[in-house]
Amino acid sequence: MKIEDAYNEWAGSYDTGTNRTRDLEAQAIRATIPPGPYAEVIELGCGTGKNTEWLATQAGHLTAVDLSKEMMDRARQKLPHPHINFQPADITQPWFFASRPADLLVCSLILEHIEHLDAVFAQAQQALRVGGLFYVGELHPFKQYQGTKAHFERAGGSLCELECHVHHISDYTEAARQHGLRCARLQEWFDTHDRTGMPRIISFLFQRED
Repeated sequence: MKIEDAYNEWAGSYDTGTNRTRDLEAQAIRATIPPGPYAEVIELGCGTGKNTEWLATQAGHLTAVDLSKEMMDRARQKLPHPHINFQPADITQPWFFASRPADLLVCSLILEHIEHLDAVFAQAQQALRVGGLFYVGELHPFKQYQGTKAHFERAGGSLCELECHVHHISDYTEAARQHGLRCARLQEWFDTHDRTGMPRIISFLFQRED
């Protein structure tokens, strides 16, 4: 199933179903990004608005982007704020929505669905002003090595697993380095804060150097 179709189907239950990855990443982004305000923010993969609502409190203007119309429609209904601009887009294509230099760019739980990171990081560098920040929060590759991937339960009870690609930690840091983005912070996030187990989420905070 295409990623867009899968998220369109998932939209109806995304907010209510049990999802430890979603919930832990929501903690990670709030703890990792320095407090605003940021004049211009771009959110890649806004989904149903799980992080959009918080980002809107940090942003003078927020562009929220998603591939799934159904996901974005739910976010738009929840957050009818004039300073949020919702834009349907595929981030593997040219970023027409990045018309003004961003102070903050965020990307949550979507890069696992993109096979090649290079084009995303290249466009991220172009979208950011010098000194601007790029937050990335993803399922930890250790979890991916074990076969964990994004999935949801359909109305009839069957399981839908989404197409995912494994990205190693060095894949993120090297893509960033090649495009003038310095890794300012790298953190691992654990279920119930139990650091004796397997980390669930990895987060990066990159900064554009020039």
